Amino acid sequence: MTELLNTLYVQTQGASLHLDHDSLKVVAPEAPKRSLPLRRLDSIVVYGHVALSAELLTRCADDGRSVVWMSLSGRFLGRVDGPTRGNVLLRHAQHLAHADSQVRLQIARCCVAGKLHNSRQVLLRGARDATGNLQSSLRALTEDLDVLLTRARDAATLDELLGVEGQSARLYFEGLAGMLRTPPDIAPFTSRTRRPPTDPVNALLSFLYGLTRTLAHGAAEQVGLDPYLGFLHGLRPGKPALALDLMEEFRPIYADRLALNLLNRKQIRAEHFETLPGGAVQLTEDGRRLLLTEWQGWKNKEWPHKLLGRKVSASLLPVVQARLLARNIRGELPSYLPWTLS
Repeated sequence: MTELLNTLYVQTQGASLHLDHDSLKVVAPEAPKRSLPLRRLDSIVVYGHVALSAELLTRCADDGRSVVWMSLSGRFLGRVDGPTRGNVLLRHAQHLAHADSQVRLQIARCCVAGKLHNSRQVLLRGARDATGNLQSSLRALTEDLDVLLTRARDAATLDELLGVEGQSARLYFEGLAGMLRTPPDIAPFTSRTRRPPTDPVNALLSFLYGLTRTLAHGAAEQVGLDPYLGFLHGLRPGKPALALDLMEEFRPIYADRLALNLLNRKQIRAEHFETLPGGAVQLTEDGRRLLLTEWQGWKNKEWPHKLLGRKVSASLLPVVQARLLARNIRGELPSYLPWTLS
């Protein structure tokens, strides 16, 4: 059994983190000092201008505790993990799998199929709760996604697969826009924009995708896979392609459904966003605090896993999937089985 430890999120600008024997000491402007036992922390995620002492970074690297840097908008900036975990034979097998175009395509197909299946489930759930034209529209979109799911499984080339994935994303976000009930003071969501997001809904999605990516990256590292050598996403310096592959099946459930809940329940409001010079939109400090609290609860939620035959917490599902991928790469499983929600 893997113990479910906590992630420490620090977003107070000007705060600093220090090592105090076996504890982490947090020093923040105009706030009392706080100490947390390191043994209860699995990872540390900091946003913006937050400093970490060299002693704390060294201790985290020695313990295998990851430290992640994010921008205030939720964009992944960097990660420290300490010595590489896992054995060289697994990573060698991963490189051989990537070099084999058919093996690479097979794994990429599974990643896209998992994403499309879970995207379709989000729209199906929305259709059950909708009425009239919206219900008809959502059901039609789920039928279109079903057709694209078949095309993804049969794609003969990676380019064809990427074309199917792009087409499905446009249909899915069309359905997601219809399911959102944003208040009048939040601009309506019409399409996915990023780098930078230019409206509150896209800012929220980008932030949640950054958190999901962090989970997938950590899962790949924990299992011993190279997070920068992916199968669906292409190779590029500094791009964690495998982490991006692994997160695809989790995006609809981990990020999109949580965003829908927060917006439709009016938990996230216009006051939780700010517009920067140039038009980029990001969460305010209060908005990030609210979202991180909700995210921590969402991570503890348990979801059924068909292959394991039991429920697994959202925090551990990416690790389970990274292990299944490793087994496929080593030849112990005939194919990679993405996590899908019924």
